[in-house]
Amino acid sequence: MAEKVAKVGVKKADGYLYFVDKAGDVSRAKMARGRKGKPGKAEKVAKVGVKKQSGYLYFVDKNGDISRAKMARGGR
Repeated sequence: MAEKVAKVGVKKADGYLYFVDKAGDVSRAKMARGRKGKPGKAEKVAKVGVKKQSGYLYFVDKNGDISRAKMARGGR
């Protein structure tokens, strides 16, 4: 089960992959689909500054907010 960390409300556009970067901000990169071209460089969408905690996976949920889920580490 995921828990919401920060309310951002990013509007997602088709053809982009949204993720939480090393600085804790929301970034996006162009997805490579077949032969349509090379993926683009990542660009910042929203400056949030979330402090990441070890053992959690941080992602942008369907509402455009930052959420986290406990990582399933087999045998650790």
